[in-house]
Amino acid sequence: MSGREGYGESTFEVAAPARGQAFTRTWWGRGWVAALEDGVLDSAQIRAGRRLARGGAVGAVSVRPGRATAVVRDRDGTAHRADVLLPELSEAGWDRLLALAAGRAGYVAALLDREMPAHLVEDAATAGVDLLPGLGELEASCDCGAWDHCGHTTALCYQVARLLDEHPLVLLLLRGRPEQALLDGLRASAAAPAHPSRPEGVDAGSAYASVPAELPAPPELPASLGVPPSLDTGTEPPGGVVPSALEVLAASTAREAHRLLREALRGPLPATGWTLSEDAVRLAAEDPSAPGAADRLAAGSGRDRDGLGLAVRAWREGGAVALSVLEEEWTPDGGAAARARAALDAAWEPDERPALRPRANRWTVVGAPAQIRLDRAGRWWPYRRRNGHWTPVGGPSPDPATALAAASGDEEGLERGDTPA
Repeated sequence: MSGREGYGESTFEVAAPARGQAFTRTWWGRGWVAALEDGVLDSAQIRAGRRLARGGAVGAVSVRPGRATAVVRDRDGTAHRADVLLPELSEAGWDRLLALAAGRAGYVAALLDREMPAHLVEDAATAGVDLLPGLGELEASCDCGAWDHCGHTTALCYQVARLLDEHPLVLLLLRGRPEQALLDGLRASAAAPAHPSRPEGVDAGSAYASVPAELPAPPELPASLGVPPSLDTGTEPPGGVVPSALEVLAASTAREAHRLLREALRGPLPATGWTLSEDAVRLAAEDPSAPGAADRLAAGSGRDRDGLGLAVRAWREGGAVALSVLEEEWTPDGGAAARARAALDAAWEPDERPALRPRANRWTVVGAPAQIRLDRAGRWWPYRRRNGHWTPVGGPSPDPATALAAASGDEEGLERGDTPA
């Protein structure tokens, strides 16, 4: 992909993806696709958009704040202008995002190199700034006359997902900031004093003698957790103490404190309800840089090191739900089985459906190391055969064809000689 830029607008030539491959390989690209597929009411438009995008029907994509535009051609060559709209962030939202990024040196360095920091989207959401589109935020406009998303606008959305893989700052452009304005604001935030001056305190006697006033407004939620201290002193710790394990626990405690503060300021969050085994996997997934703690976390989760590695990979794709998809095999019955059959029948054209061998909630491609798994909410998860294990390779999709494309698209690392189980 290549792009050219104007003031506040960038245009990209997007090549058609190869047939059978997933549209995106990055977590932010998958988040974009999930927002599209969860928000479009007519699944036929999703399938039509995938066919058009895979067939190279989407022309150059023009991106500016709040809007992506392209010409999309039908199979008969008829051209339509398609637009996808995403709400821009408010000035207050941008201030919070820039303060968050400026508070972490790694974020500043990555953004100045025009890369997307690994946890920026998650940390921004914690600070109340949503970068990826939420349910219903991707609005559509097309000169074909459709009142909602049509095949042309969904095709454009799939190409934007591919665009985000190579140009992640396009997501921030869509949210309202051209690249140069973003980088200028980031440098200004990074140069601001880290600790603004604080007002002096009030004499205690005067405070007790005064008439009580109304409580002040709640404080702002801190944008980040700060840098944890190093516990490695270079000396031999007391028996049984592993500094890296303590660092994992301290970092986890800080995150939980931040979550509780957010709940106090903004309302309750959904309860986690993790088991001890799930919590051990969560800790391992949050801090992979602590090898000294890995054996303890593996033992605490009831798994060996290889099993913990698979569990961590699943957790990063979808938390406790993804972990249950990895480890729990169950047989759909009644309505769940009927909905699964209907989804599989509708996902492909009659001459395009691959040969699938079902077992319980798992469908394996005959003769290939690719598999999709159904969770209890009706979503499909992609799996590949690697090193003798079925390995999660992406997040969930309501469409089995999209999940299978993610499972089948990238052959790197697959075992050609493996016989799928």
